[in-house]
Amino acid sequence: MNKKWEYYSSDEAVVNKIQQNGKLNKLLATILANRGIVEEERIRKFLEPTRADFYNPFLMPDMEIAVNRIIEAMNQNEKIMIYGDYDVDGITSISVLQKFLTQRGMQVESYIPNRLEEGYGLNKEAIKEIHNKGYRTNGNSRLWNFCNRRN
Repeated sequence: MNKKWEYYSSDEAVVNKIQQNGKLNKLLATILANRGIVEEERIRKFLEPTRADFYNPFLMPDMEIAVNRIIEAMNQNEKIMIYGDYDVDGITSISVLQKFLTQRGMQVESYIPNRLEEGYGLNKEAIKEIHNKGYRTNGNSRLWNFCNRRN
């Protein structure tokens, strides 16, 4: 796979305006300008977000199904396996979710696939390994269908 670095030229007038108005250093002002974050309110939300600025997580497909399944697992005192990615946001997400669930008394483990041996994303062999450790789906999920496909 060939990776190609891309360099963005910046509108110096926009960078200077962001730098002066926000009392920011030039590097940060340049990054914001290159990302198209130039209005004061968008800059504030990007640099100093509050809970009110977060997106509603229920806008993600099947979020309600996932939340209900976690609640079911909590009510049934089931152990939970979090399957994540090995990239920085994947590891961060696993850590945050694992800490949250553990603080609520859940028995939680995580699985991060080996990038060299398993590649990226969900794979059947990992799901079989997790299943063999005693973790279960509720039988009504896409994961259940994924694991039981014949191919």
